[in-house]
Amino acid sequence: MKRFDLQSHLDDIYATFPAAPHSPVIGITGNYEDLTCKLGRGYYQSVVAAGGVPVIIPPVADKSVLMNTLDHLDALILSGGGDINPLYTGEEPVPGLHAINQERDLPELLITRLAYNRQLPILGICRGIQTLAVALGGKVCQDLTLTTVKHSQDADRSEPTHTVTLTEGSTLYNIYSRSTLFVNSFHHQAVSDPGKDFRVVATAPDGTVEAMESATYKSVIGVQWHPECMPDEGAPLFRWLIGEATAYRQACQLHDRLLTLDTHCDTPMLFPQNIRFDRRDPRILVDLHKMTEGRQDATIMVAYLPQPAEGENFASKVSFDVTGPTAYADLIFDKIEGIVSQNSRYLSIARTPADLLENKRHGRKSIMLGIENGVALDGDLSQVEHFAQRGIVYITLCHNGDNALCDSARGSHTHGGVSPFGQQVIAEMNRLGIMVDLSHAAETSFYDALQLSETPIVCSHSSCRALCDHPRNLTDEQMRQLAAHGGVMQVTLYNGFLVKDGQATILDAMRHLDHAVSIMGIDHVGLGTDFDGDGGVPGLADSSELINFTRQLLRRQYSEDDIQKIWGGNFLRVMNQVQQGRR
Repeated sequence: MKRFDLQSHLDDIYATFPAAPHSPVIGITGNYEDLTCKLGRGYYQSVVAAGGVPVIIPPVADKSVLMNTLDHLDALILSGGGDINPLYTGEEPVPGLHAINQERDLPELLITRLAYNRQLPILGICRGIQTLAVALGGKVCQDLTLTTVKHSQDADRSEPTHTVTLTEGSTLYNIYSRSTLFVNSFHHQAVSDPGKDFRVVATAPDGTVEAMESATYKSVIGVQWHPECMPDEGAPLFRWLIGEATAYRQACQLHDRLLTLDTHCDTPMLFPQNIRFDRRDPRILVDLHKMTEGRQDATIMVAYLPQPAEGENFASKVSFDVTGPTAYADLIFDKIEGIVSQNSRYLSIARTPADLLENKRHGRKSIMLGIENGVALDGDLSQVEHFAQRGIVYITLCHNGDNALCDSARGSHTHGGVSPFGQQVIAEMNRLGIMVDLSHAAETSFYDALQLSETPIVCSHSSCRALCDHPRNLTDEQMRQLAAHGGVMQVTLYNGFLVKDGQATILDAMRHLDHAVSIMGIDHVGLGTDFDGDGGVPGLADSSELINFTRQLLRRQYSEDDIQKIWGGNFLRVMNQVQQGRR
């Protein structure tokens, strides 16, 4: 092939059909100096060598440019360069601070936060690890002149100049399968505090932070050295990034094809705080932005009603001034419908599985309505039809305490199961096409309802008692009987229902899901997060992180059909069956 024969090069490109498969697109932040956006060749060469497609990101803070850029990326590399303005961390500059780069600071801090919220894999290099820290609540030591190791060497950039020790069990340790690395060193700053979202996983002999990674099961690593200048040492790290980017893109593409439904969230509990569903509101775990970032299509938002103790007035238990529990539930639904009306371009109420699919086709998120605690009926059977007309899809018969319908898992065995009034309510729910939800119910109530209901029952947010011995969780036998009667159990993310002691994580949630599948089969499980009702664990902390659930399912080699079943398909099958049984 002649070097300057353009046609020969083109012929070589088109010699195979079909075209080459999609390779992950890796955005690399460009350095800025002398009115020019620059990038060391090691960055893009390392990405290509690892199997990715490099794209240089110029330092632009325009919100439309940032959002559109991220829409096309599968991972992000934060490149090296000058110091970050310490005012971004609330600190004044020390004498040893070098030249700051104001052109880069704001654009890179913004894109880092936005990429992090979208769960994009991120690799921060040198200045990049510091950008990660500053963007996400950490701190940077502005000058390392008093350390015992010289961190700014004059050697060639490919030359290792000191060692770092990796933390055993960390992602970085697993990438290299050893505890010591020889690295290059060209910096006079380092991370002093990684912040709550990261953990330090490598240090120099003088204790200087040399690497950190996500403490919340995200694909994010920052290193203080320059792996792009050391091809042999750097290659495993870039291969890791390309692998994570590939997995991220696979999950995103899956979400494009599938409908993702969370069957229980309690966001209305925060309505008294005047939350903003159309903003990325830090007070709530579910809003339009977080649902978009986590690629979540729909949620069942419940009107939760606390259970008054005997002799206690319901109005004293809630923040809004209402005349009774039925009026309170109606007020919650009014407020949900108001939120939907104000955001009708992006959001819609759904009452049937067909509504959910139609909303997804039109690019809208969906909210379904549910009631958590049959006390909402206020002892009046006719209110079941009233709420059916409002479009609710299920009623959780009780909460933490016995009520007029049944005994609770946290109750006092008032009825010995489902009460006579509860029997009437279940029959009326069957007649009107409302699902019977037995999360929170006592075992006696569960088995009674299983026999009384003419349609399958659901547990919208429950986990496995075999893995965490809590009365709110289902025993293996309950799960078998639920499946035998065609029902579904939705694994929940409430910490105390996943582990007995300590902090649960996404891995514990997956453990409960896997156990439920092993007992019930793939057709009877799903996810009911209980977000904003104290649900949420590291790795699945809010709606923005729900794509991580899909990545875990893919990692466990669940098929696409099975993932759709888990992501709401099973629950919607029961909903269809219940709604078609209306009389």
